[in-house]
Amino acid sequence: MSGNLNINWSDVIKKEARGIDDYDLGEVQEISEDYVITERGVVDKTKFVIPKTFTSHFDGHNLHFKVSEQDASKYKQ
Repeated sequence: MSGNLNINWSDVIKKEARGIDDYDLGEVQEISEDYVITERGVVDKTKFVIPKTFTSHFDGHNLHFKVSEQDASKYKQ
């Protein structure tokens, strides 16, 4: 669940996703009820399935997560 964040989830599709210290989590591809699915890379693609509860904010260009580079490995698929 997204808690009390006021994010219009349809606005974040095709926007960049960033973690702590501007870690690149790729581009938002899909939103499910509880998760944000991102994909990074052109040839060697990496997919992340990140719980919405880790969302920090959306600044209009980037969707920010409270996820470090180390934590992100838990959400790789």
